[in-house]
Amino acid sequence: MWWIYFHKGAEAGSEQISKASEPGRLARLAYTYLHMPIVAGIIVSAVADELVLKHPAGHSGVETVLSAIGGPLLFLVGTILFKHAIRGFLQLSHGVGIIALGVLAWFAADLTPLLLSILTTAIMIVVAVWESISLRSCAMESQSGTTNG
Repeated sequence: MWWIYFHKGAEAGSEQISKASEPGRLARLAYTYLHMPIVAGIIVSAVADELVLKHPAGHSGVETVLSAIGGPLLFLVGTILFKHAIRGFLQLSHGVGIIALGVLAWFAADLTPLLLSILTTAIMIVVAVWESISLRSCAMESQSGTTNG
């Protein structure tokens, strides 16, 4: 979650707010309202971690499934909205992560809490790596366009 949020999001947010025609409005939207699901996602994920640590094997109860999938889901929804407000486009990696968590929810109750935790973590890692690669590609394209153009 740290990688997804801080890798480029926080820096881009500060830069865009300083350039905005209405910086107060953008800052209020991005850093107040859109951070609510981000923070809630982190808290719910911490609850999932505690549940998994207490009972890593056996059946995944409703509270484990809801927190293990709901935490990352809230976080990704919040970050995709935050980054859309800042960058002006939706990050495909986040959307795919949200869909993957939804698919995982269909059979999550059949998984052990530990396996569920591993799979949600893997989805978040894929989102983070994908975003890093796509943003690096965009930056390289914009640099080559600036130098050549």
